[in-house]
Amino acid sequence: QMQLVESGGGLVQAGGSLRLSCAASGSLLAFKISAMGWYRQAPGKQRELVARISRDTYTNYADSVKGRFTISRDNSKKMVYLEMNNLKPDDTAVYFCAQGISVATIDAVASWGQGTQVTVSS
Repeated sequence: QMQLVESGGGLVQAGGSLRLSCAASGSLLAFKISAMGWYRQAPGKQRELVARISRDTYTNYADSVKGRFTISRDNSKKMVYLEMNNLKPDDTAVYFCAQGISVATIDAVASWGQGTQVTVSS
């Protein structure tokens, strides 16, 4: 299993920006062949997929964040990023980094980070 550590969360006003980072441990090869993603979970709601990036850097986004969020990866540093712009109060949630052969569904995820809180005030 890969250990994942998120950072970059915080409190921001609506319309603001944040950049989340996820640092992965383990072998470089294992990271390179992994799909990576970001999920989020708001209070009282189910965990949902926000964005994912394949080993070949194909990306996919939830409709609610398209055009505002950008996922990227730096294999040399074993890092994944989520750039979040034009944040809305509905984006308030705990954001989790995810790793696996696929991260398209919760059941497919092999490793989770501990989560980082993002709070967007109106």
